[in-house]
Amino acid sequence: MNLGVAFAPLIAAPLLWAAVAAACVLALLLFASRSRGAVVRALALALIVLALANPSLTREDRDPLSSVAVVVVDKSPSQSFGERARQAEDARAAIVARLGHIPGLDVRVVEAGQSDGETDGTRLFAALGSTLADVPADRIAGAIMITDGRVHDVPAEAGALGFAAPVHALITGSKKERDRRVALIAAPRFGIVGQSQTITYRIEDQGASERGAEITVRRDGDVVETRTVPVGVPQRVDIPIPHGGANIVEIEASVLPGELTAVNNRAVVSIDGVRDKLRVLLVSGEPNAGERTWRNLLKSDASVDLVHFTILRPPEKQDGTPINELSLIAFPTRELFQQKIGEFQLIIFDRYARQGVLPMIYFDNITRYVRDGGAVLVAAGPDYASQTSIWRTPLDSILPAEPSGNVTERGFHARISELGKRHPVTRDLDGSDSDPPHWSRWFRLVDTRNATGTAVMQGPDKKPLLVLSREGEGRVALLLSDQLWLWARGFEGGGPHLDLLRRLSHWLMKEPDLEEEALRLTVTGHQLLVRRQTMAEEVSPVTLTSPMGATRALTLNPGKPGVWQTSVTANELGLWRATDGKLNALVNIGPANPREFAEVTSTTEVLAPIAAATGGDARRLDDGNGVSVPRILAVRSGDTYTGDDWIGLKMRDASVVRGIGVLPVFAGLLGLLLLLGSLAGTWAREGR
Repeated sequence: MNLGVAFAPLIAAPLLWAAVAAACVLALLLFASRSRGAVVRALALALIVLALANPSLTREDRDPLSSVAVVVVDKSPSQSFGERARQAEDARAAIVARLGHIPGLDVRVVEAGQSDGETDGTRLFAALGSTLADVPADRIAGAIMITDGRVHDVPAEAGALGFAAPVHALITGSKKERDRRVALIAAPRFGIVGQSQTITYRIEDQGASERGAEITVRRDGDVVETRTVPVGVPQRVDIPIPHGGANIVEIEASVLPGELTAVNNRAVVSIDGVRDKLRVLLVSGEPNAGERTWRNLLKSDASVDLVHFTILRPPEKQDGTPINELSLIAFPTRELFQQKIGEFQLIIFDRYARQGVLPMIYFDNITRYVRDGGAVLVAAGPDYASQTSIWRTPLDSILPAEPSGNVTERGFHARISELGKRHPVTRDLDGSDSDPPHWSRWFRLVDTRNATGTAVMQGPDKKPLLVLSREGEGRVALLLSDQLWLWARGFEGGGPHLDLLRRLSHWLMKEPDLEEEALRLTVTGHQLLVRRQTMAEEVSPVTLTSPMGATRALTLNPGKPGVWQTSVTANELGLWRATDGKLNALVNIGPANPREFAEVTSTTEVLAPIAAATGGDARRLDDGNGVSVPRILAVRSGDTYTGDDWIGLKMRDASVVRGIGVLPVFAGLLGLLLLLGSLAGTWAREGR
């Protein structure tokens, strides 16, 4: 119970202070003039002013509140190394039991640091703040953290905690831990496709004295370099960027004997490949209605550098016009097909026939260009079935279908073949899900025989219409109709010409998203999607490996034609791997190199500053002679809450008010008696 005095003035505060001042002046005058009864009169004035202040005697009935202590248990992935998890559980049980014997202490236990697939690093102080969010600062007795010491949200100063109480850290692990890691010094985020980027790294050993380590560098799972490098010395490696999108580079160091974990022996860099201008050569054998369709498509793509030639005047055309009067540009055949052919990513022959423009040796160059990794697209018309067909050149060894000499000329709807329904170039083309498809008819098809490629589109009687094939390192596409422009012009509603031609050209230029056989990993929220693209009827199970090295076998489910997939929950940051024995896929979730695995040896140094600033301590549980949990004492006052074998908590004197009693001094009979008494005393003194 607490007693006190409260005031509730009967008049405004300025008037009350004026009355106090007037009373003081009168009292001073009385004492200065040595008037009789000065003391009694001054007392009467004081009582009058006090009555105006309206004092009350108060009584508070209070109940004491318990102090609150928090035990934060680190459950981050690094706590699974060595004996840390067992040490943490033993310490937790002992600490909770000892805290339970301290009277007036409320104990809260919280587990923190679990990997959720989003948070980078161990955040114990965030969990501490959330646990104490509903507790006033004057009730907090302190916090005890059981952790390996690798905490990544340590406040810069004690004032940021929001309370004045000790923070203690009990560190799991051992001083004798050894570990090796790959530390990145400089790594690019982007690279031009076809060029190389340089990564700088260093091998760091903790608790060991080895001089060298064997390094393996991989890009998208393929080994780029293997060598031995000195420990602690910066190293450089040049990585070719072969394709657009993510190029995932791994730098893996050999395992250090007796090291804590090999998880951080690998550093990951994701370099986004950015294509420079794609150079495309379009050769139109003659002006035709489809020529503008090709040109408009390629010119509309800002990433394409188009070189277009239309043969308007073949060599055999002789009309007597002097050369100096012709307004035509000579076709630079030698420059294009011998000197600079390797600079083009795609060569398109549109309605081209042998006209003596290109010597046969240049067709040999084109054949070698394809087999060395280039791409050729032939958009054929009746010329392909003629005696001057481009087939009757050295290109016949790479073209996927031989012309029969006949041309079908009647209306038909182009249809997606059974294989085409699985192929990424033609799968799910807009309008293809009905019979006949929701696109316009074509009226010409070049008949072929002995097709060796994959016919993804068909004409009447299931004759090949679009045939794709791979030759050596390169690719070839053969479109056996010159009627694509009908779709572009909107005839009978048109068709998906832009989508088809864009996919076709990107497949020819080896865009990864259009590969027929591919294994991919994609992340959406907490879900990891494993997707297998194939032309086969069945797929093999996929082995998925988490960043911590745990593996699981996944059975994929059929989805769209040619697509098999399944999804799993991804709750770990880092590099995930998938393989079916032939294909590999990689995806990185969160930062390329999570802080949780950057440094994994246990330490007291990270938490020692904040512990010392609050009067606490950071000490190891294992002092070399086994796990030893310090005694825990209740301390009422002081600045230091630690000793050789003990740690302390700051016990609080907080309480809650259960009831209040108020007794006005000048109210009722008591107030009347006081005022009358003062007046009577004054009168009695005056009457002497």
